[in-house]
Amino acid sequence: MLSSTDPLPRLPRRMLVAGVSGSGKTSLAGRTAALLGIPYTELDSLFHGPNWEPRADFAADVERLTAAPSWATEWQYSAMRPLLAQRADTLLWLDFPMPVSMGRLIRRTVQRRLRRVELWNGNFEGPLWSIFNNPDHIIRWGWRTRNSLRKVVPELEHEHPGLQVVRLSRPKDVEVWIGMLERRVASGEQLQP
Repeated sequence: MLSSTDPLPRLPRRMLVAGVSGSGKTSLAGRTAALLGIPYTELDSLFHGPNWEPRADFAADVERLTAAPSWATEWQYSAMRPLLAQRADTLLWLDFPMPVSMGRLIRRTVQRRLRRVELWNGNFEGPLWSIFNNPDHIIRWGWRTRNSLRKVVPELEHEHPGLQVVRLSRPKDVEVWIGMLERRVASGEQLQP
């Protein structure tokens, strides 16, 4: 497993970002995709239909997305994780301390609710008070799953030997890693087929 200061053997073409809720998967996937000039698709936008109903075409959409020569997305939805990992060449793992991820999740949830930010397909964050009576409220979900990747991600390197796994264990690591990537892109390094 690589760290933020280890050079990648090759630039990512098919990239995943793993992390618990609130860790910054979506932000990092979008930021890295823009830097590399590859398409980014938010997996939540493919999964959630109107009224938070799962979309029937989700699996087919993920299949199409990952069949492309280059892409970036989040590594989530347990039914899709095997396909995503099989087709990716790089996985960035945001393995932040629990207070960092939970703090981000709470701030994001409150801001989205107060600002009435539309998420996907006409959906909005539910009322903040529902944290008390909805066991699947995003903040409760984040707490319940806060350690869910600690065993799963390290096993990916054995299951998928060609997958570059980079563990970023604090927000500063993200900036170090992005800085290294920016320098490589600025030097004219190209994505390999």
